[in-house]
Amino acid sequence: MKNPLLQTFDTPFGTPPFSEIKNEHFLPAFEQAIQSAKEEVEKIKSNSEQPDFSNTVEALERSGETLGRISSIFFNLNSAETNDEIQKIAREVSPLLSDYSNDIMLDEVLFSRIHEVYESADRKGLSPEEKTLLEKTYKSFVRNGAHLAEEKKQRLREIDKELSQLSLEFGEHVLKETNSFTLEISEEKDLAGLPDHVVEAAAGTAKEKGKEGSWVFTLHFPSYIPFMTYADNRELREKMFRAYGSKAFKGDENDNQEVILKKVRLRQERATLLGYSSHADFVLEERMAESPAKVNEFLENLLHYAKPVAEKELDELRAFAQSIGGPEQLQRWDISYYAEKLKKEKFAVDDEMLKPYFRLENVVGGVFQVAKRLYGLEFKELANVPVYHPDVKAYEVLDEQQQHLAVFYADFFPRPGKRNGAWMTSFRGQKKVNGMDIRPQVSIVCNFTKPTQTKPSLLTFNEVTTLFHEFGHALHGMLADGNFESLSGTSVYWDFVELPSQVLENWVYEKESLDLFARHYETGESIPEELIRKIKESANFMEAYQTVRQIGLAKLDMGWHVPEATKVNDVGAYEQELQKETDLLPPVEGTNTSCSFSHIFQGGYASGYYSYKWAEVLDADAFEFFQEKGIFNKDTADLFKKHVLSAGGSEHPMELYKRFRGKEPSPKALLKRTGMLK
Repeated sequence: MKNPLLQTFDTPFGTPPFSEIKNEHFLPAFEQAIQSAKEEVEKIKSNSEQPDFSNTVEALERSGETLGRISSIFFNLNSAETNDEIQKIAREVSPLLSDYSNDIMLDEVLFSRIHEVYESADRKGLSPEEKTLLEKTYKSFVRNGAHLAEEKKQRLREIDKELSQLSLEFGEHVLKETNSFTLEISEEKDLAGLPDHVVEAAAGTAKEKGKEGSWVFTLHFPSYIPFMTYADNRELREKMFRAYGSKAFKGDENDNQEVILKKVRLRQERATLLGYSSHADFVLEERMAESPAKVNEFLENLLHYAKPVAEKELDELRAFAQSIGGPEQLQRWDISYYAEKLKKEKFAVDDEMLKPYFRLENVVGGVFQVAKRLYGLEFKELANVPVYHPDVKAYEVLDEQQQHLAVFYADFFPRPGKRNGAWMTSFRGQKKVNGMDIRPQVSIVCNFTKPTQTKPSLLTFNEVTTLFHEFGHALHGMLADGNFESLSGTSVYWDFVELPSQVLENWVYEKESLDLFARHYETGESIPEELIRKIKESANFMEAYQTVRQIGLAKLDMGWHVPEATKVNDVGAYEQELQKETDLLPPVEGTNTSCSFSHIFQGGYASGYYSYKWAEVLDADAFEFFQEKGIFNKDTADLFKKHVLSAGGSEHPMELYKRFRGKEPSPKALLKRTGMLK
């Protein structure tokens, strides 16, 4: 059987030939690619020449290219277009990849060569990027057990294999729980408060599920969030909230409590094996924040400013709710509903007023225009590039000299095989090999409201910022200009990676930017200046409340990755204990955040969720610099492109940031922007 995954991709720009790839191709492709990668490593080990940067460190960096390509395709599909068969393959493949990774990281001969290069005098002649790769390679071996005795290496292998399986299991449970719940409404009165387009979308969902004549709501964000924001029926909001909050926390076959406890204990055991006090200590050694103490200090400092303001915001919301006949005691399923009404009263603006100006196609065109003005980029839709689903669009990205820069994929709508949320990923990273610049293939995946029979996809303001956020990550990937893929694009410290994404969100609040794309989908009229003013005025609405919520999630993350967490037997009780300081509302029995907290138990954010707030400090400080010269100032954009977007992880992020900004970031810019510091 000819396996397309093992051939040279005969497609435009060498993009994945999705139409030719079948599920049965993956496992044999993985097995063969792992074998080939091992042979490449054997050549490095058996090289009789004196170990140096080129024949050892760079050679290792260049090895396993086919395996990396197959892994990118497969695991991206497992997130964006999965099914039972792909999930079964993932369970078979993950331990193979764990074994392969450990075979390299625990190989004594290979490590001795790397150690020799690391200790040699020749390293003085290396470029800053080469020095970074050498440091990163050496440390990754040490951090993955190269110094351990044989029996401890064996235990590390077992732990890594089990952890990879538990991550898959966690994600599968959350996806099944998300897909299994539906709220079917048969009485029209229960739709009161919901905008027409939301009702129309629910009727479409009902039709898809064979329940024509009724309205079906799901736990997917484009359905769940509007329901919680607008539905007048409080009982149904509560029902939806409890269903969302109890995902994988019901004691059934999809329950994640045992998965969490196993992962937490294994992560701690792994950290201890490697000589660290905790998993958090292990992770943060390779972050800008450096230590759990520094993260906790950062979070406490933010909480000091945010919590008093958040409590005032909630007091105002309670008083407002009661003034319009709402309940005396606000519950969690009331916050979005009354917040939207209060926002409209205070600022005379709400999502329904704004959405007509944010047709998806226009917003996409707008973010392309922003990229053109800042970095000279051009986007051309490609009809001849294979995609993995009909909803996906592909674009060629050209630079200022009209040279090919990247391929960009955009996947915007929810479906059963796609996990919730929004993310950026890549099918191929950027690198330079033998004088050739291999350009990246970058993708953003979102879950926006689908068009209906009568309306195009109209985005909420929050969805507009989400699109700009993910596109900021995409720019980091597309503008990459490094020699080594593992240091290129978004391959940076985890608490630095959110800077390019979060800084781009700022353009959504600026008239000069909004004028490029915010036009009424029916009349073509530009968004009125009055509405832009209201958007800016309302930007900090409930901001302190949201900040406390984010701090709470970051503290929950940190709390699961300390030694004491290994003694936990009751996931719900432990979570409540961790959330006491940041819980501004009474807990809801039967609900739990940890059991569907995919960022930390399925994705890569374990001991890193704080990085969203950390990066906000960077982005507020960075955008202040843009504002000083004008948001489309070419000199400022060139500095940001050169020292942040194109530089990737070639040097320590603080050094790169200081080169862009001329100084270290100040948290005052964030506190001022959010109104928490006058």
